[in-house]
Amino acid sequence: MLWPALLVSLKTASVSIAVTFFIGLFAARWVTGMRQRGLKTLVDCVFTLPLVLPPTVVGFFLLFIFGVNRPVGRFFVDFFSYKIAFSWSATVLAAVVVSFPLMYRAARGALELVDPDLVHAARTLGIPEGRIFWRVRFPTALPGVAAGAVLAFARGMGEFGATAMIAGNIAGRTRTLPLAVYSAVAAGDERAARDCVIVIVIVSFVALGLLNFFLAREKHAPRRTRR
Repeated sequence: MLWPALLVSLKTASVSIAVTFFIGLFAARWVTGMRQRGLKTLVDCVFTLPLVLPPTVVGFFLLFIFGVNRPVGRFFVDFFSYKIAFSWSATVLAAVVVSFPLMYRAARGALELVDPDLVHAARTLGIPEGRIFWRVRFPTALPGVAAGAVLAFARGMGEFGATAMIAGNIAGRTRTLPLAVYSAVAAGDERAARDCVIVIVIVSFVALGLLNFFLAREKHAPRRTRR
């Protein structure tokens, strides 16, 4: 039970963080560039909402959207002959949605702390905005962005409620480590549950170590100057 679940969890978390990293980064860049305070607040609330909703509620919304009898789910079945719900793709989808707010919030906070004088200096040199982002803002904010990526990866590894709702608990396909713990306890297999818990704790400790490392790096990054 341990190794198949660990493989599913690692595959899910790895693919989800690859997606979440770029979506969260560009969402943070977009929001930090907004000038309309009301719209900025609204978009921020929408992006952060999965963080405060119960995971089962998030899973219900995903099932409501991607279920085989729903327009989006039916579209994938009719045109691609692929059912998203209760497939491995659904585990990735659940992990992306629940981990996105962590990546987005960390990236936004890191980008907002970049010293604006650095950006202004780059603009006076005639550097295009796209290059300013990748050559000035992103490298300066990288420790905070990396910390968000670590949190998002750990969140993807530990997701339970949304995954159970949209992907189910199919051994070898959608059964992640948290679901394996639940299944082992339900079956009365304490040893299997213990092994899964030990692996989850080890991964969490590694994630916390990396998080502290990147947060320490962030303290030495150029900050926004107070005026």
